Amino acid sequence: MSDVHDFGKVKLQGQYRGKPVTITVRRVTGQLGNLTVDMIQPKKEQKNAFTDFLNQHGEGIFAVVHVVPSGEAMTAEVQRMQGLGVNVLQKVVLGQGKDSIIYTYFDTEPKGKFVLGLVFSQEGAPAPSGRITISHLAPVVRDAASVSAFWQSLGFPAFTMEHATPRGDSRYRGQPLLLAFEVGFQHFDQISYEWIVPPATPPNIYGDFLKLHGEGIQHLGMPVDDLKKAAAEYENLGYPIWQSGAWGEVGKKNSGQYHYMDTDAIGGVSVELIHAY
Repeated sequence: MSDVHDFGKVKLQGQYRGKPVTITVRRVTGQLGNLTVDMIQPKKEQKNAFTDFLNQHGEGIFAVVHVVPSGEAMTAEVQRMQGLGVNVLQKVVLGQGKDSIIYTYFDTEPKGKFVLGLVFSQEGAPAPSGRITISHLAPVVRDAASVSAFWQSLGFPAFTMEHATPRGDSRYRGQPLLLAFEVGFQHFDQISYEWIVPPATPPNIYGDFLKLHGEGIQHLGMPVDDLKKAAAEYENLGYPIWQSGAWGEVGKKNSGQYHYMDTDAIGGVSVELIHAY
């Protein structure tokens, strides 16, 4: 992560489920390649969408927020979503006047498994930075059909699930793993989603996430040129390989290898390092 800024304690003014709210948080921002990361630490005694998320899921990715070009565009999208039966969960403003940033979070988590958000500021979106690219976000769910139907009803792409065939060289916590699971992809211009439905057994990283956090975004996909070197950098920082595997005939076109690094305990989300051939 680059361009990290710690703003300390800040106050957000707005509405939570239609009622006025003032939220005190510690806010830290940073750039993770093509993503801007807003790290929010709310006061535990306050009632708002942030504390609700922590109480229900623990630490992790609360929302995926898209930049809109204007306040009018945000209002139009709020009206469109409300017309489709989705209300605003929380709307807050940081700062005042031309320096203000407006966040709108929709109540999509119960059926869509993560909160969809919008953000508008006069400065626009920060430019991508660093050598990192995040290729996809991966929610883990129990029933992909109902989740896909929900997002499709809101005008977003559907995702068709496929059966992932296990390979004999997969590993979980250093032990051999034979894991078959259902996976589907949902593609957008800026980023894609990899939707995963894991089996109850054998033990695996996706099932671990469901037990720890419930349904939600389990990992960030990060393509790398040298998988061994990238994994070693994480291990040197104290984050070992949690699960690993491959697809296709490794080394040939349309094949690849991946390592899930054990960052969940500190950030509520794992990092998947991917090397595709």
